Amino acid sequence: MWIVFVAWIFVVGLMAVVEADATTIGAGIMTFLFYCVLPLSILNYLAGSGRRRARINAEAAKAAAARAATASAPPSAPKSQPNNDASIG
Repeated sequence: MWIVFVAWIFVVGLMAVVEADATTIGAGIMTFLFYCVLPLSILNYLAGSGRRRARINAEAAKAAAARAATASAPPSAPKSQPNNDASIG
């Protein structure tokens, strides 16, 4: 997928250079933004949605497992208090 991104940036970069040379620099910048930056950012966001969803589900499963482990753990036995009786000696 990255090779497609790099190739598209190269092609649109050349288009922007030609556009800037033929008309104005602002036209070249706008060409690069609207033909390259905006579409690739949307495509990158959409391509990463599955990974984001999987990460959120994994974190939720880990949190549920931690809650289940603490809820099913037997209560701890009370700790015995040391005898501080001064008469024992």
